[in-house]
Amino acid sequence: MSIRAMSVAGSFYPATSDEIIQMIDHFNTILKSHPEALKKFDTLTGLAVIVPHAGWIYSGFTANIAYRVLSNNALKTIVVIGPSHHVGFEGVSISDMETYQTPLGNLDIDHHLVKDLMQQFSIPYFPQAHHEHSTEVQMPFIKHYMSNVKVVELVYAYAESSQLSPIIDHVLNQPDTAVVISTDLSHYYSLKKAKQLDSICLEAIRTENVQELHQGCEACGMIGVEGMLSVAKKRGLEAILLDYRTSADASGDTARVVGYTSALFR
Repeated sequence: MSIRAMSVAGSFYPATSDEIIQMIDHFNTILKSHPEALKKFDTLTGLAVIVPHAGWIYSGFTANIAYRVLSNNALKTIVVIGPSHHVGFEGVSISDMETYQTPLGNLDIDHHLVKDLMQQFSIPYFPQAHHEHSTEVQMPFIKHYMSNVKVVELVYAYAESSQLSPIIDHVLNQPDTAVVISTDLSHYYSLKKAKQLDSICLEAIRTENVQELHQGCEACGMIGVEGMLSVAKKRGLEAILLDYRTSADASGDTARVVGYTSALFR
């Protein structure tokens, strides 16, 4: 059996199932202290989300909200799309393995959808691209909240949003199938500057305005976000911002800040 093995367990997220469950329980305990927000999140549904991909200690709370909301749907497959941080290649790569390893147990990869996407969009499989944290950090959340779903992993490097939009649109046409777009926001500015730059990203997402993304948003996964916004606009989906925070909330360091958001499209 071919397995997409974990590559950042123990660094970006806990390496053991007990630690992962404790961390997610901690995130949800914080949510329970805000009952109005919790009530809202537990009634939302939608088939596409934007999530961050930093170490869970920094961005896990923000990502957890999106997966808690996503689990309100009855899903069979989740397609995770993230930018490549270490390997340069043209376009998009899709993982053509059988299972995806997580500390909570393996997730089956949706082989039929993988083959369909390969054929429909001529997507290759570059194995070296799939040691990528932007997609991998999402998988333990998926396994925790929706243990029986299948997954598909797409990683892009030198790509255009016009390459991703048709893929996203095609995926959302599949029954009981959701899309996860992985991105962080600004990187290593002062807290004040980070919030200023991130506000551009947040407003662009909220209004589904692709042009505004290019007015100063510095999201590392902006190509994926742009592709998602184009599809959301076309399909008449409503964008809902779920959470925004920065690394300073966890570290206290306001000099070199990274921004994180999660959003839902319904």
